[in-house]
Amino acid sequence: MRVGILTGGGDCPGLNAVIRGVVRKGERHYGDEILGFRDGWRGVMDGEYDLLTVNGCRGILPRGGTIIGTSRISPYMFSDGVDRVKKTFAKLELDALVAVGGEGTLSCTNEIFREGLPVVGVPKTIDNDIGITEKTFGFDTAVSIATEAIDRLHTTAESHNRVMVVEVMGRHVGHIATWAGLAGGATMTLIPEEPFDIDQVCDALTRRHTKGRYASIVVVAEGAKPKAGSLTIKEDSYDEYGHIRLGGIGNLVAREIESRTGYETRVTILGYTQRGGSPTAFDRVLSSRYGVAAIDAVHDEAWGEMVALVAEEMIRVPIADAVAELKFVNKNLWKTAQEFFA
Repeated sequence: MRVGILTGGGDCPGLNAVIRGVVRKGERHYGDEILGFRDGWRGVMDGEYDLLTVNGCRGILPRGGTIIGTSRISPYMFSDGVDRVKKTFAKLELDALVAVGGEGTLSCTNEIFREGLPVVGVPKTIDNDIGITEKTFGFDTAVSIATEAIDRLHTTAESHNRVMVVEVMGRHVGHIATWAGLAGGATMTLIPEEPFDIDQVCDALTRRHTKGRYASIVVVAEGAKPKAGSLTIKEDSYDEYGHIRLGGIGNLVAREIESRTGYETRVTILGYTQRGGSPTAFDRVLSSRYGVAAIDAVHDEAWGEMVALVAEEMIRVPIADAVAELKFVNKNLWKTAQEFFA
C-alpha cells in the first residue's frame, strides 16, 4: 500500500517515535511505501511530502519535535481545501492517510473521513485531553519537565522564604498541573476544571507561612480561571485559528498573592520548554505502540477510527467519539491532590 502520514497541531515529544513505528512495520512487515506530508494538512493540500524509509528514520526515536513538520492549518480554512486533498490522494494514488494530532487535527480528519477518504487517527496532545484514550504521548514528558522545575524551585524558595508560582500548560484541562503539582509537592494547584478563589488561596498561604519559615509552590495551569467576581482578568483574545490566547495567569496570581499577603512572590512560566527535547522512556514506548497500531489499522481498513490506549491495550474507536468531549482531570485524583494543599 501507499500510505501517507501527517503530524498536525502543536509539536510534542514522541511524534518522531510514532512516525518511526508506522514506517518500521509498514515497510518491513507489509511492504508499504510511506509518504510523510510536510507541515500537517498543508502538505496534503499542496502535495508536498518526503519519502520515509526505515533507513531514513534511524536515530529519530529519542528526537523531539517532528521530522516532517507541523502546522495548525486545516483544509476547511480554504474554499478549495477539501478538493485539493482529494486531488492529492488521486494524483499520488494514496491508499490511506494516518493523521497524528489533537482535537483540531482529529476533528478535521473525521470530516475528511466523511468526505469518503480512507483515514486513520492517532491521538496527540501534550495536555492529555483527548477522550477515551487513557494516555497521550508527550504528557509524561511534560509532567517530568514540570516536576523537575518544581523540585529546583523548592530550594530557591526555601532560601528566601518566597512564594513561587509555576505556570504550566493546560488550556482547558489541568492534567499536567495536577500530576506535576502532586509529584513536586506543590502547596496548591489551580486548574481550569475548578475555578479558584484568590482569597482562599492567599488565606491558605498565610496560614502556612505564619507557622514558621516556609516556602510555597503554587502550580497554575495556563487555562485556570478565578471564580466569577473574585478577580478581574482581561477579556479573552483569539489567534487566527480560533484558539484563545493563553498565558499570563501566573503573573496575575503572583501579583495578587504578593499584594494581599506581603510575601515576596516570583513567577516561572515553563511554556514551550514542556514541549521541547527528548521524550521520556514511557513516551517513546507509548508512541511506538501508537505507530504500529496505526499501520495495523490501515491494513484492516479501519477508516474513520482512532487508535487508543485502554487498560494497557491498543484498541480502535471512532474518531467522532474521541473528539466528542474533552477528558477532564479524574475527580478522585483531584481529591487526592487536594489532601496535600496548604
